[in-house]
Amino acid sequence: MNYFSLFRLPEQFQVDTADLSRAYQTLAQITHPDKFATSSEREKRLAVQKNAQVNDGYQVLKTPILRAEHILELRGVELKHEQQTMQDTGFLMQQMEWRESLEEIQSTKNEDALLDMDGEIKSQIKNHLSLLEAELTKQNAESDKVAAEEVRKLKFMYKLRDEIELIEDALSDI
Repeated sequence: MNYFSLFRLPEQFQVDTADLSRAYQTLAQITHPDKFATSSEREKRLAVQKNAQVNDGYQVLKTPILRAEHILELRGVELKHEQQTMQDTGFLMQQMEWRESLEEIQSTKNEDALLDMDGEIKSQIKNHLSLLEAELTKQNAESDKVAAEEVRKLKFMYKLRDEIELIEDALSDI
């Protein structure tokens, strides 16, 4: 399923969120199962399936990392996140440093250091999203390979941000 086609949007990393939202509202209304309450069981089932596709597509297209994965999948790039090892040793070292810092912050309950780290990760995410967009724009096999590597890095950073938020919540409860 090509969600860009479903929402009648250009197949590109940058998405006009207002256009996406309008298309979603229209498609959600058209496919809403309540509109098929008096229809046959087959039509009801199809409406539920179509509505689920619309909802899934909306989630994918509104989320940058999922959108990038979708573009790469449409281009035939398989993203084997768990099986694919990171080739960038510099980023691997950075991951280890971030992990160590996060453990230290958690054990010392240093909220200022946590906020600083969160700011650093947000900045890194922004930089990597820009790199990702640039690679996806090139539309060639080598750039797609680099884009897939950026997706893997971003997934790590988003997961790290989630952990930071959990620690932040735990520290604010103290």
